[in-house]
Amino acid sequence: MMKRAIKALAVLGVCVGSIGAVRAQDIAIGAVLPLTGSSASIGEDQRRGMELAVERVNASGGVLGRKLKVITEDSGGRAPTALDGAKKLVTVNKVPVVLGEYSSGITIPTAQYLVNEGVSHVNIGSSSPKVRSIGEGSFSVIGLDDVSAKFAAQDVFDQKYRKAAFIAPNNAYGQGVAEEFKKNFEAMGGKVVGSVLYTAGQSTYRRELQQLERAAPDVYVYSAYGQEAAIINREAYDLALNKSAWYAIYQTMCTTDTPAQIANGQLGMEVSSTGPNGRQYEEAYTKRFGEKFKSAYSGYAYDGVILAAAAINKAGSTEPAKVRAALLETGRKFEGVTGAIAFDADRQRTVQPYVKTRYTNGVVPR
Repeated sequence: MMKRAIKALAVLGVCVGSIGAVRAQDIAIGAVLPLTGSSASIGEDQRRGMELAVERVNASGGVLGRKLKVITEDSGGRAPTALDGAKKLVTVNKVPVVLGEYSSGITIPTAQYLVNEGVSHVNIGSSSPKVRSIGEGSFSVIGLDDVSAKFAAQDVFDQKYRKAAFIAPNNAYGQGVAEEFKKNFEAMGGKVVGSVLYTAGQSTYRRELQQLERAAPDVYVYSAYGQEAAIINREAYDLALNKSAWYAIYQTMCTTDTPAQIANGQLGMEVSSTGPNGRQYEEAYTKRFGEKFKSAYSGYAYDGVILAAAAINKAGSTEPAKVRAALLETGRKFEGVTGAIAFDADRQRTVQPYVKTRYTNGVVPR
C-alpha cells in the first residue's frame, strides 16, 4: 500500500523526500526593531514581547496548521538600515506582514516602502500623527501623539505648571509631539516659553539645555530616546536644572538608560503597558526574563504578532492582499493584552490607554 502511494506521488511529480519538510515549513512574518542604537533597550523589550507571542500562537496550533516564526532585522536606530532590512524581508523572505519600528522617523519611510510593495505594516511603537497618512496597508496597535500630547498637556496643567520649556528630537516624532503639546497646553492657558528640537546622536546637549534655562520655566517637558535621554538627564543634573520640575512624555523611553538617582522624582506619562486582560502576559514575561517590563512597549509588540497571526488564519492564506483585507477585518474588534483594539477609518487604534507616572528609585509605575 505504501509503495503504491509513493509511486503515485512520484508520477505526480512530488518529491517524496521533501514531504516532511513541506509540512514542517514555518509561516514567517517580519519585524524591524532597534536592537542596537539609542533605542536598543526598547527594541529588546519589543523582541521579548514577540517571542512570547510566537510561543502562545504555536502552543495554540500555530498558523494555518503550521508553526509561526518572526524574522527580525536590526534597524540600528537608522532609517537606511531599517529600509535595507525591510527590503530583505520582502524580496528574500517573502513575508506578508512586517512589524515595527519604534522611532516614527524610521517607521514612516519603512512602512511607506512596505505599503508600496503590497506588504502590510503593523505599527507597534511609533506615535507621530504622520503615521496616519502612510497609506492603505499600514495599521497601528498603539495610539498617536495627537492623543498622547493632549493627555500630557492636561496633566502638566492640572499640576499647576504654567510656563513650560520643551525639548524633543528633531524628527517626525519630536516635531509632532512638540506641536501638539504646545497647541493643547496653550489652549488651556499655559505657555511654552522655550522649545528645542535636538539633533540625534550628539555627545552633549548642554547648549540646548542652557538655552531652555534662560527661558525661566517652572517645568521642563521632554521626550527623548533612551541613550540620548540619559545624556540630557545627566547634563540637566550637572547644571542643577533638576531642581525645577521635569515631566517626561513616554517616561519609560526617557528613563530606561538613565541612572535612577539622576531622574528620581520626575513626573510623566506613559502608554499603559497592559490592559484588563494583560495580567497573564505580565506574569509570563516576568517568569521568562526574570524582571518586570523594561519599557511599556513589549505588550504592543506582543499584540502585533497575535493580530497578524489571527489575520493570516482568517485569510486562510499568506497571500499579501488577502492578509491585508483580513487585518482590516480582524482589527475592527480585537482584544489584546494592552486592552481593546479597534481601528478607525485610517486603520489607527481609536482608544489608547495612558497612565500618569512618577519615576521613583528606578521604577516607573504603570
